[in-house]
Amino acid sequence: MWDIRGKAEGKSVCELLGGTPRAFKAYASSMSRSITPQDEADRLQKLMDSHGYTAFKIRVGSVCGHDQDQWPGRTEELVPTVRKAIGEDAALLVDGNSCYTPERAIEVGRMLEDNNIGHFEEPCPYWELEWTAEVAAALDVPVAGGEQDNDLAQWRRMINMDAVDIVQPDVCYMGGITRSLRVAQMAEEKGKLCVPHSANRSLVTVFTLHLLGAIPNAGPHFEFSIEPPGWTAELLTEPLEAIDGHVQIPEGPGWGVEVNPAWLEKTHRAVSEQ
Repeated sequence: MWDIRGKAEGKSVCELLGGTPRAFKAYASSMSRSITPQDEADRLQKLMDSHGYTAFKIRVGSVCGHDQDQWPGRTEELVPTVRKAIGEDAALLVDGNSCYTPERAIEVGRMLEDNNIGHFEEPCPYWELEWTAEVAAALDVPVAGGEQDNDLAQWRRMINMDAVDIVQPDVCYMGGITRSLRVAQMAEEKGKLCVPHSANRSLVTVFTLHLLGAIPNAGPHFEFSIEPPGWTAELLTEPLEAIDGHVQIPEGPGWGVEVNPAWLEKTHRAVSEQ
């Protein structure tokens, strides 16, 4: 519906929301926990040279890991190895994916502080808001979270109790731009930044860019996957690309992108008819 309205008015969704399309800084987001610390450091360093990235995110711990690392010692080796490779001036973020209890998250967080980490994402199981709030209160490194949440009452509680310093709504999980805007506005009222979750190069990244271009509390960068595109490879006629570490907010009417008809023709889909 936003796309239809934008095309009817000859404006991008970003403009409909009161923003201005521009190049937005991306952080190169690693989705891998199988990669070794040195290999991760090497590939991120190469991306600095090839695509101009100056911000990165890596994965620590293991998914819902009950304090267990992906393999023993990986996190403690990974963080300083990557930091050394990309230098002190680049932004480095980490994602715990619900791995830790508060005690262990704080322990890991101290190591992150020593390595100048920009944010610690989802350190505790995302449903344990009191645990996450405990970690956020104990650490100087900002705690980020919320990608899994879609209930506005839960978001209000999360923000008011300072469970997170940075909110990360996923536009698709939230049910669209309007509800995502409400989360961003609640965060703005409490002085918190919004860095939405956009874990692959599908339309969620397009939606996220338009949203970020229109809100006053947008974070300094947004998530842009560096993994092989998989099913999204031919999704758009003009794929999003990082140039000098930035991705352009599409400027055309509506979302400013076109789904590739050949890609759509090959998909399995259901059509609702009255």
